[in-house]
Amino acid sequence: MTMNTATRIQQARAVERLVVGQATSDGAGVKLTRVLTQQLQRRLDPYLMLDAFGSDKAEDYIGGFPEHPHRGFETITYMLEGRMRHRDSAGHEGLLGDGGVQWMTAGRGVIHSELPEQTAGRMEGFQLWLNLAGKDKMCPPWYRDIPAEQIPQYEQAGGLVRVIAGSSGGVQGAMQRDVTEPLYLDVHLQPGASFEQAVPEGHNAFVYVYRGSLVFEPQACTVPAQRMAILANQAGSDGVRFAAGEQGARALLIAGRPLGEPIAQYGPFVMNTQAELMQAVRDFQEGRLIA
Repeated sequence: MTMNTATRIQQARAVERLVVGQATSDGAGVKLTRVLTQQLQRRLDPYLMLDAFGSDKAEDYIGGFPEHPHRGFETITYMLEGRMRHRDSAGHEGLLGDGGVQWMTAGRGVIHSELPEQTAGRMEGFQLWLNLAGKDKMCPPWYRDIPAEQIPQYEQAGGLVRVIAGSSGGVQGAMQRDVTEPLYLDVHLQPGASFEQAVPEGHNAFVYVYRGSLVFEPQACTVPAQRMAILANQAGSDGVRFAAGEQGARALLIAGRPLGEPIAQYGPFVMNTQAELMQAVRDFQEGRLIA
């Protein structure tokens, strides 16, 4: 574990707006909050969706996500607490546990299932959908389980940062992607502690606070728990700076380079054109959506 040696940013991004997630259910009745909805896909390109789930009631999660298809994007599942068994039609299987990440590239298509391996206790985490460039949408499926101990992290004054993707504080994350250049951090701050992170001017960025609250510079904008702050794309900005409120904070900081391509989505299929989308549905219906 290292200490943060990052250069201070010169112009912090302002908070453009706050978003309240939508309560919904998915899979076999799993209760969750959809934070990044389809209406925000253009604004937060290359990200397509962010779901937050968390309950200590087994009936809220026990059904899991039985077999379902994907094509054209990547799914990133980050488990704070709980155990989920993953299987897919490409022959991949793994058990995602406390603090672990599963990174799956659906590419040309997989049939995927995510089922709890617990009947009691708390299950909490996030699933993020990251788009693929048109040239990569039909790539072979790929999968990686990243146990908690393999996620790099570093300490800073009053805080801890887990680097899932990208880099922060001189630490390279567990995952790197050349085209979308994702940054995915889990930032833990004690009361009053501050944090800053460089973010390229042209990248879209947002923060989801899941414990406590954050105060963002330069407006002194307070973001409470269960809110997403979309960060403004300001000319000359080179990063983000915030501090924890009186109760401390835990938050996800996510950013990436926009693809700027058309988005055609039908449920678990995300392509560039309606014709490609219709082909994906036909391939699934006719049993061709497997590796």
